[in-house]
Amino acid sequence: MTIWPDADDSGVKYAQDVARRAHEAGAASIKILPILDGKPSGWDAADALAEGWTPEQAGDYLAAARPWFPLPGNNPAGAGTAQADSDEDLAPNSDPWPAPLDEAAFQGLAGEFVRMVGPHTESDPAALLIQFLVCFGNVAGRNPHWIVNATKHHMNMFVNLVGRTARSRKGTSLDIVLNLFARIDPDWQKKCVTNGLSSGEGLKFSVRDDTIVKGELVEGVCDKRLLVLESEFANVLKVINREGNTLSPTIRQAWDTGNLRNLTKRDPITATGAHISIIGHITRDELLKRMRETESANGFANRFLWFALRRSKLLPRGGSGLNQSALNSIVMRLHEALEAAHNVGEMDMTEAAWTIWENGIYQILSRDIPGLFGMVTARAEAQVRRLACLYALLDHSGTVDVPHLESALAVWRYAEDSARYIFGDATNNRAADTIMAHLRQAPDGLTRKEIIENVFQRNKSSEEIAQALHLLEEAGMARKEKILTGGKPAEKWYEVRA
Repeated sequence: MTIWPDADDSGVKYAQDVARRAHEAGAASIKILPILDGKPSGWDAADALAEGWTPEQAGDYLAAARPWFPLPGNNPAGAGTAQADSDEDLAPNSDPWPAPLDEAAFQGLAGEFVRMVGPHTESDPAALLIQFLVCFGNVAGRNPHWIVNATKHHMNMFVNLVGRTARSRKGTSLDIVLNLFARIDPDWQKKCVTNGLSSGEGLKFSVRDDTIVKGELVEGVCDKRLLVLESEFANVLKVINREGNTLSPTIRQAWDTGNLRNLTKRDPITATGAHISIIGHITRDELLKRMRETESANGFANRFLWFALRRSKLLPRGGSGLNQSALNSIVMRLHEALEAAHNVGEMDMTEAAWTIWENGIYQILSRDIPGLFGMVTARAEAQVRRLACLYALLDHSGTVDVPHLESALAVWRYAEDSARYIFGDATNNRAADTIMAHLRQAPDGLTRKEIIENVFQRNKSSEEIAQALHLLEEAGMARKEKILTGGKPAEKWYEVRA
């Protein structure tokens, strides 16, 4: 079945409810149509008919429907139990924790900072790196940008640091980064760093324009940079779940355009050109408890990078003193990079970087992945472009080159692996999930024969395995190659990664 939701949060929520009930009733396939950009609130199938949609237009839209799968823990009791029992032992035993960040992520000034500070803190190097990049993007401001399809993308990033427990040293890593940027721009720390996401109106007021309210002028904010810190992001998710709260759509507007408005008489405040970045901290258990299906389906979750973090080491006596001379050098060079970034406008890529982007990377990043994992990673291409621009700006460049793109891809791979660990990437096809678990353990790939004999010990029919492989290929999660053997060509399968 395919569900056509009304184009608003209520419509998305209702579509999720219908999908869940259909799943509980035993529906074999459930898809939900995406909300189309530019359509008014509440737009639905009747409006499409009124607009004179042709069968071809309707067919194209229906082809864009995305598979729906329940959140972890939301399966009805007993659903899929027999299949799970038969396949569960076939998956390889492995730690689902993401592999460490690739060395390419530590290119340039950001990497130097992490390598210098890392030995003196229990913080995860990934936490130091991503918060450094988020802070740099916020301090750099709104001038640097890149354009795709007439839409400007700026350097503001949203990230959530997800620990197994509250002892992952997420806050410690943030303090180290904030102290560094406070030395460069103390006014930014005093005026542009805040916490307390409680409503869309409150967030908008923090970066408001001049507005007349009840005949009186409410002066606007001159510096529209705003870094919002949420050490208890579970509270934000709790607030978002309240009926009528406008925080979720306002946060989405902040990531998309920076133009925040609610078109109601009771809320005349507007904010244009806002440059909002968000750093949140939460445990995995809290996240899965609070994250409703609506927030993953409406695009809230995929505007964030999700980073799985844990303590890197134990320092019972605390870290030893940093090399202040070396730290001063980083402060000076970071100041110079920010000064250069303030003068950058539209950014581009070198031809070498474009070649890499166009020859496979863009297709991989923009593939439609089924399930919750696909929903929370659905803005991969935009996230990678923003990250690549940040690395370029740190090198005093307004043009993204190959090393900057490679660094961005390394960060994205860690974010993608983190999302897989946090949310899971089950497809609701146990054979497909088992195959993917083995492909991740086989960088040299697996032949179809190896999948049949070694993965399933011939306990699955060729038809079931073919359907599972087709699902993975269609979802862009796995790819196949023909291998010449001297006889009939063999078929080899690989995990797809950016």
